[in-house]
This record gives sequence, structure tokens and C-alpha cells, in this order.
Amino acid sequence: MKISNNSVVIMHYAVSDSEGTLIDSSYDHKPMAIIQSTGYLIPGLENALLDHQAGDKFEVAVECKQAYGERHDEYVQTVPKELLQGVEELVVGTQLRASTDDGEQTVIVIDINDKEVTVDGNHPLSGLDLSFEVEILEVREATEEELAHGHIHAEGESCGGH
Repeated sequence: MKISNNSVVIMHYAVSDSEGTLIDSSYDHKPMAIIQSTGYLIPGLENALLDHQAGDKFEVAVECKQAYGERHDEYVQTVPKELLQGVEELVVGTQLRASTDDGEQTVIVIDINDKEVTVDGNHPLSGLDLSFEVEILEVREATEEELAHGHIHAEGESCGGH
């Protein structure tokens, strides 16, 4: 069966940046299971899966625009440290939820000094062209329940409606 919209795809992947530095891989643990065309994957990878089938191994280069988008300098802001009073552990790398004009957004603390904290609202992989190695392990039709819930159910399992 070839991958099409609403197919269940079970796959291994390895993703690297344009310099070949490994960012993440499923090969050392459980493969990824997704429902194709539900927006779980970045658009460039999701599009590359179409028409492949179990047993296929391939590489795909995904430009940043089809991955996590371009970096935006305006998403980096410095705020007075007192605005973050009550945050238990405030260190570089801490992820926080921030209220913005566009709603709630995750930001990452990238710098702290005595008076100010700098946060970055860009995705950590924004601005990067990515390279994927993919191995398709299984392709099947999604069940009605999986489509209704938007995620995969292991064989014989139900998620209790969630």
C-alpha cells in the first residue's frame, strides 16, 4: 500500500542540519507512528512521504520554509526580570508560555542578567535547512476511531475516546 492522505505510517527517521550534524533520530528507540496529512510532521517531510510504501528507504532535503520557517529577529525580546517573578527556576534554556498579540506562545530563555531576561519565540530549528533519512516500516489505512481521535492506536487498544 502506498502512503496517501489518512494512511497510518510507521517509520524510522534521522534528521540532520545542513552541515550534517545529527539533530534527532528514532533508530535507537521506537519508530514514529503518524497519520499522514494531519499536520503532525513538518510540511516538507509530510509531502515527501506521499506515494512511498513499506520497505522504502530514502533521503529528503527540506528547506527551512517547509520545515520550521525562517528566523524572525522580532521574536527575540528582552524584558525586565521582575516580570518573571514567580518563575521557579529561571535559567538559560527554560521554556515559558508568553501572552502575545497572536495568543499564547512558547518562548525560550536565551540570556539572563541582573535586571533583564532575553527570550526567543522562534522554534529552535527555525532558519535551518534539514536533511532526513527515512525508512518506511509499515503503511496501513487508519481506522475510523484513529481518524476521529487524530492519533494512532496500538493494535487492540483504545484510548478511551481521547
